[in-house]
Amino acid sequence: MRFVFVMDPLDRVTHDKDTTFAFIRAAQARGHESFHCLLEGLSVEGGEVFARAHRVVVSEAPPWIELRREAGPTRLPIADVEAVFMRKDPPFDAAYLHATLLLERARGKTLLINDPRGLRDANEKLYALHFSEWTPRTMVSADRDAIHAFAAAVGGAAVIKPLDGAGGSGVMMLRKDDKNARAIVDLLTAEGKRLAMVQEFLPAVTEGDKRVLLLDGEPLGAILRVPRGDDLRSNIHVGGTVVPTELSERERELVRSIAPKLRADGLVFVGLDVIGERLTEVNVTSPTGMQELGRFSGVDPSARVIEWAEQHAFGRGA
Repeated sequence: MRFVFVMDPLDRVTHDKDTTFAFIRAAQARGHESFHCLLEGLSVEGGEVFARAHRVVVSEAPPWIELRREAGPTRLPIADVEAVFMRKDPPFDAAYLHATLLLERARGKTLLINDPRGLRDANEKLYALHFSEWTPRTMVSADRDAIHAFAAAVGGAAVIKPLDGAGGSGVMMLRKDDKNARAIVDLLTAEGKRLAMVQEFLPAVTEGDKRVLLLDGEPLGAILRVPRGDDLRSNIHVGGTVVPTELSERERELVRSIAPKLRADGLVFVGLDVIGERLTEVNVTSPTGMQELGRFSGVDPSARVIEWAEQHAFGRGA
């Protein structure tokens, strides 16, 4: 089969951490061809979507991942490939939005992981509001006084974050006795002009933030990201330590509860952020953690994703 990976430039890919690298490696091991495409490599002509892409291969030694440039880029009709993996890292900006709108033209012609309509609808912060019974107490507002009142109402400690951040960027603590609290809210709301999300502080965050990786609504497994002693955030990007973990029965119930909505929205590969058995975010653009999960479990979960793509590829009788 042929798979197109719409993603960042290869100089941003790390062979030992990057989930997209793991997908390409698993596809290659199963005899498939993978193609690397930047957002600007997508186009539409005559109503059909094309990808200006290079074949990409991985190896077990440096340079680890490289493009086959000998024959130049290939102009691939998206309808002729078996699957497109949308793996561009945030931010979800205008270029990302336009790419999802182009990929709409491929709906029903190839397998799209994740569905472009689902990607547009599922802001990684706001999408969790669909499942409020599983989330901490949450407010979304630009009203600075309302935000301070909410923080006081949930015990005087809350977490505020931008709606378009990723990798822990912009996530800050609000405490009623902190003289920086008003400045923090002013900054995150652009002085009352921009929406921000505020959630009650969950003390369990000191034990770690669990990343639960899902494939078609079923758990592949989970990793626990433990924050540094001097940081609220547990993201790997900002220095969080990754340790093995298991899902509790309540977390499995959480997954079962939200899986139908994920499937209905075409969100095949998803990463849930869970603190103290409470859902804080739903990551859909380019969830990470697969390589760490594979090292802990001894089984390559990326191979399961590629197998799923094989089974659900158009024209394969799936």
